[in-house]
Amino acid sequence: MVRYELKRATLSQHEAKPPRVWKVAEAKARLSEILRLSEEEGPQRIGTRRPFVVIPERVWRERKEVPRKALGQWLVENTPRGANLTIPDRNTKRKTP
Repeated sequence: MVRYELKRATLSQHEAKPPRVWKVAEAKARLSEILRLSEEEGPQRIGTRRPFVVIPERVWRERKEVPRKALGQWLVENTPRGANLTIPDRNTKRKTP
């Protein structure tokens, strides 16, 4: 069985070949194969106009269990530190662009 992580944009073993996109009609006819491939090879993409991705439930649960930080908290934690920036005085009469 091939292990993969949903968090990454590409799969390490499958980076060389572009991901297959199944047509909806083909996916309906070959659902069992798509489910098997999603377990063995990674996410399976279906459709082009309205794309969907099939992944195993355990991968979905693992993804949901990882707590995400709020954007504001992430920004505060990742603000560059130590930069000696000069903050201009707001009371001066300067041109505003």
